[in-house]
Amino acid sequence: MAIELMSDPLLPSTGYNGFLVKGPSGPLVAALGSSVVLPCYVDEPLPMKDLEVEWRRTDSAILVHLYEDGESRPESQQQDYHDRAHFFTDQIQHGNFSLRLDNLRAEDEGRYTCRVYSQQDSSETVVQMKVDRLLVSGSDESVSASVGEDVTLNCSVDSHITPEHNEEVLWKKTDEDILVLLYQNNKTLTDSSDERYRDRVEFFTAEIPKGNFSLRLKSVRTEDKGVYMCQVFAGGLSANATAVLGRMGES
Repeated sequence: MAIELMSDPLLPSTGYNGFLVKGPSGPLVAALGSSVVLPCYVDEPLPMKDLEVEWRRTDSAILVHLYEDGESRPESQQQDYHDRAHFFTDQIQHGNFSLRLDNLRAEDEGRYTCRVYSQQDSSETVVQMKVDRLLVSGSDESVSASVGEDVTLNCSVDSHITPEHNEEVLWKKTDEDILVLLYQNNKTLTDSSDERYRDRVEFFTAEIPKGNFSLRLKSVRTEDKGVYMCQVFAGGLSANATAVLGRMGES
């Protein structure tokens, strides 16, 4: 479902003597992996004959989407926007030239220009879009355990990131650079764990949809003591958090 995030009433942009294209009065902010609507419209519908609408990245002039000769022209789009940028085609006749951008990536952040050509006139508006950054949190305090106990090391991804957009989550023991557990392509890959941890580590599977990638380490051993990193890759971004397994006691 598309999310339209905009501030107050819409702001007119540069226009000529025929019509004025409008857009949002402030930046749009949307979550990584979500959909967002970039507003662009006129108050009064324009003649459909010779109507052309062009969305471009203002910073690079890359063509995001084009409407021409009465239809969308996806073949004209820059490759990165194929299947991700869409007009509301049935709304164009009513003067709505907004663009829906799906599956937001970090590199989508920037300025977009919507330029409308109608007969001898043209007008444009610029939309600034920001993408929420990836936030990963762990444990502020060292975790203590007795030998033989089970322990949980915390790692959570900001809840606006949906699980399918978490391309990879890995736990490593950083002081020895050992892979403890890997989550990739919506699957936990237990076979990739270092043999020291194989069959002793797991995610809380039911919690993953909530962005919880905490690690359960079973039957703790003395040599498990150390610093662990939870590293998350999503939408071209990477962030990490650490957890410390500290004092060991005898069970």
